[in-house]
Amino acid sequence: MGVGKAHIKKGDAVLILSGKDSGKQGTVLRVNPGKQRAIVEGLNLITKHMRPSADSPEGGRTTIEGSIHMSNLKLICPKTGQAIRTKRAIVEKEVSGRVKQFRVRVSRKTGEVVD
Repeated sequence: MGVGKAHIKKGDAVLILSGKDSGKQGTVLRVNPGKQRAIVEGLNLITKHMRPSADSPEGGRTTIEGSIHMSNLKLICPKTGQAIRTKRAIVEKEVSGRVKQFRVRVSRKTGEVVD
């Protein structure tokens, strides 16, 4: 299985569409495009049982953020604050006298560049 393309990036504000935290908003901490999963700050908390080790001699249970499939996340537009769908578009910019092409995320509704 190849590396997939992610419609969200680290640091994006997202809305959770389904699951126990549906309707909540958070910031993306980490993205795994190969598995199409992302970790959102403070949401989808799971309990992990830790065995005693040199780092934590007591061990015990800790809560950490679990991953969420990207199909259950929707990007929140930084300008409007609404959940949006995105597409990829190629934009030409002039960099040091040369015209270069860049791929950017564009809102499907308004056509504005999100990146």
